Amino acid sequence: MAEFDFKNSDALDDIKTKYDEHGYIVMRNIFNKAEISRIRSAFGNPNGVMKHQYKIPSGGGRDITLSLWNNPGDDVTGMVARSEKIVNICENLLGGELFHFHAKAILKEPSVGGQFVWHQDYGYWYKQGFPYPDMMTVSIAVDENTKENGCLQVLRGSHKCGRLDHGFYEGEQMADPARISKLKEKLQLEYIELNQGDAVFFHSNLLHSSGNNTSSKQRLAYAIAYSAAYNDALAKHPFAYYNPIQKVADSAIAECENEEDLTGKVFLNPKNDVTVRVKPE
Repeated sequence: MAEFDFKNSDALDDIKTKYDEHGYIVMRNIFNKAEISRIRSAFGNPNGVMKHQYKIPSGGGRDITLSLWNNPGDDVTGMVARSEKIVNICENLLGGELFHFHAKAILKEPSVGGQFVWHQDYGYWYKQGFPYPDMMTVSIAVDENTKENGCLQVLRGSHKCGRLDHGFYEGEQMADPARISKLKEKLQLEYIELNQGDAVFFHSNLLHSSGNNTSSKQRLAYAIAYSAAYNDALAKHPFAYYNPIQKVADSAIAECENEEDLTGKVFLNPKNDVTVRVKPE
């Protein structure tokens, strides 16, 4: 596994090399206990970002709960997305200035939370009009991520395969299953188990999935998507345009007490998203 410890700054020089080789890096301990406590509180607030949640079916009678928005805003979740430590790493990995595409909470409820089938994020984003795959996701472990509660799985190095064709599976996009089957014979499957406060940074063409939550504990991840600054969408899309990120000091995360004023955020109406199918109410 391509992993680094944020507390060991001497080891961080190699992250770009490993990211380019594997398609992802894991950053251990990037958020401290005070920061994770603040983040957990924000997502647990029923008047915060989770009041905009919706469910998509993932097969077998299971669902995944999502809340998705553009524009970081000035609440706790916005401080995370604008923090120097997150944005600076992403700028290093993408090779220059970037913009905040969207962010989302991904909740798998205990025992019944669903899966994400094999896909590439760019499989979604290509259909939303982005011309280049010069994009990435940072997935932050708000809860511990384990095999039992449906942690991320990746095919190491699969970002080098280019974009695969995607189609619907239940409410999600799924990459060509025949191609996935063949790639599993060639590429190493890795389970990205994370402790609270860890994060995984991965390329938009990295093939990944996550299993059902069969445990008694929820799995909440905070996923932030960034795009290279020059990568405006070709098609009309409410989120997919360059808007400079106003970085904040890392200390702003623990210092921020705003969980409910969501001014500036634009929440996605999933009925307007061509890449998902929402569970009927």
